[in-house]
Amino acid sequence: MCYAFAMTTLFAGNWTRLLRRIALPLLACGLLASCAGMIGPREVEIPLSRLQAGMDRRFPVNNRVLELFDVELTRPQLAVVAGSDRIALSMDALVAPPFIRQPWSGSMDLSGRLYVDAARGAVFMGEPRVDRFVIDGVDEARQRQFTKVANVLMDKVIRDVPVYAFRPEDLRYAGVQFVPTRIATTPNGLVVTIEPAR
Repeated sequence: MCYAFAMTTLFAGNWTRLLRRIALPLLACGLLASCAGMIGPREVEIPLSRLQAGMDRRFPVNNRVLELFDVELTRPQLAVVAGSDRIALSMDALVAPPFIRQPWSGSMDLSGRLYVDAARGAVFMGEPRVDRFVIDGVDEARQRQFTKVANVLMDKVIRDVPVYAFRPEDLRYAGVQFVPTRIATTPNGLVVTIEPAR
């Protein structure tokens, strides 16, 4: 009788230890996973000042266009275009043709539609267009030529340059990985919707 009682106690103790070692961690993982599934979309506000700081780090931009003109773009200024999901970018331009010692100075304004690239975790400017390109002291015929040059340059400047890139820790909350999915503009910046990655 004593032997049977000892064996029962031994198996009951092993069963309890086994339950603690395996079942309780599995239960905890299941609870965490169900909580993570309850986390829904979130909105992240990005102020215009943070967007501007990111653009300041990417400038000045120097490019040779059509193997004729050296163009330097400096002092970018971002603005939200009211009533649309577009953003405007104004910058100073310095154009140096190879046959003239004194470069021409002016300014360029462009705008583009904002879109989210979930794979890269960033906001980009798509469908860019030159709204204004003015070189001081240049006649109208040359202004039109410079506008054509500006369109070529704009494609180089804007392509694959994020307006805002999320840091990996910005897209992680409560152990859940998020991805940006939608974007909207406000007078003071952007609102990006992020959702749990699937």
